[in-house]
Amino acid sequence: MIEFQNVAKTFKFGDREVNAVKDVSLSIQQGEIFGIIGFSGAGKSTLLRLVNLLESPTHGTVQVQGVDINSLTPKEVRKLRRRIGMIFQNFNLFSSRTVAGNVAYPLKLAGVPKKEINERVAELLSFVGLTEKANDYPEQLSGGQKQRVGIARALATSPDILICDEATSALDPDTTGEILRLLKKVNKDLGITILLITHEMNVIQQICDRVAVMENGAVIESNSVFDIFTNPQHLTTQRFIQSVQQDRPSASLLEEWRKKGGKNLYRVIFKGDIASDPILSRVTRKFDVDVNIVYGSVREIQEKFYGNLLVSFEGHSDKIPSVLTELQDIVTVEEVKFNEG
Repeated sequence: MIEFQNVAKTFKFGDREVNAVKDVSLSIQQGEIFGIIGFSGAGKSTLLRLVNLLESPTHGTVQVQGVDINSLTPKEVRKLRRRIGMIFQNFNLFSSRTVAGNVAYPLKLAGVPKKEINERVAELLSFVGLTEKANDYPEQLSGGQKQRVGIARALATSPDILICDEATSALDPDTTGEILRLLKKVNKDLGITILLITHEMNVIQQICDRVAVMENGAVIESNSVFDIFTNPQHLTTQRFIQSVQQDRPSASLLEEWRKKGGKNLYRVIFKGDIASDPILSRVTRKFDVDVNIVYGSVREIQEKFYGNLLVSFEGHSDKIPSVLTELQDIVTVEEVKFNEG
């Protein structure tokens, strides 16, 4: 659906050049939700703006449905933009227009007959759950309702692609969850490809199929969300994962555990269906060893289980190596040092 081929974007400020995007190559498949994550200044917003030619690449090509968009005439660019909906962090609604008026605006620009506009607006407001707010103005709405209006407006021209620019950054956690569920509904029910950028790994975890991590204008890692979460390669990616994974207990908790006699701490990682099996209890029971779960969790990522537990084993010291050996044949086990906590 979208392909970046060795794309670069350089901005010039007098004698100074800023390389906002550096040699990025990515393919976004039709019907998927693809996330781009990075800290502020990573280049993700600039990359997003290249898709609908709000910015033009300095080098490389951007293709949408197999067409090099830099080859398009101004008229063709306008047609392209009608196929690409966009929602924003700060909603960008017209304060002087009602909810219905905001949703109708792109249809009026496209010259759609009034009757069709009214039908389409009613359909979209029903889809996003705001039928009763049609005659309200943006100032009367909550943040989540404003973003629902933004989504309805972005869908007005029946786009093939929806671009989300930090669409949940201004929302509280509960409202963020509601908007992400709505975006998944857009993707599933309407078959729309979604490309989103965010600095929140929690958003990536909840909604995306695949993700690219950007730093200093370059893509440093790209993979399925499950593989990124369970096996991050780059230090920056690991930092993002740790921000939501919370797989390291506090120093005070570790100290308390050590005071109670804790000695050796192990990280046990489960992936897939195996995470729901009682492996720890089965293996430790076999060797008459007790297991103490000190910290961690089992979570669901892309409809797959992923467990990350910190445990200690208590029993005869000569039996614990046998427990570790048998576990290592089934799951990932690594010893954790206190100074890593």
